[in-house]
Amino acid sequence: MPGMHGNSLKTLRQDLLTQRTHFAADASYAESLKNLTAGLSQFLGKQNPSSIALYVPIQNEPDLRPTLLSWVSDNKGCQLALPFARPDKHLEFYVWEEGDALIPSKHNVPEPDPKNIQRSQCIPDCILIPCVGWSQSKVSGKNHYWRLGYGGGYFDRTLAQLRKAKPSLLCIGIGFDWQQLDDAKWQAQTHDEPLDFMLTESALRS
Repeated sequence: MPGMHGNSLKTLRQDLLTQRTHFAADASYAESLKNLTAGLSQFLGKQNPSSIALYVPIQNEPDLRPTLLSWVSDNKGCQLALPFARPDKHLEFYVWEEGDALIPSKHNVPEPDPKNIQRSQCIPDCILIPCVGWSQSKVSGKNHYWRLGYGGGYFDRTLAQLRKAKPSLLCIGIGFDWQQLDDAKWQAQTHDEPLDFMLTESALRS
């Protein structure tokens, strides 16, 4: 697929992040977030994973922590995990519990401390990945969903590796309907890893 010039991709990201800032300040945001988290709760009830990797929200990403903490307290034996960015631009996941001390990454994202011996490393059953933008394509009649992230490539590298180790791994993009991009704006590249689901306020798309 044709790529985008680096500068136009940077501009697209900046435009989407600016839009998200305005959206998060809008009166309709609370309702959109409520619908998105309701969709997440429905998914959890159906799929019943035993471990889920989430994220600490930055730059107005939807905050799923209340929903997931409530899910964990209702489902004994289930656990949550957070990503830690290694210097080689791969992610590791560590078990996370509410109240754990987090450390800022070089990109200023709060992360688990890999030196915390009380929290083990894990490969989660399901990874929730926030999107700056997202797109959908059809291949042989099957829907594929793609994530536009911040450009570091951490998730693509990590997913390529983890899917070999755990073929049952589910990756869910988290975003809003208005973030969907058409082919004229952005197309996934060959190194981009597809998402298994895309969750927005209107639907869980598979």
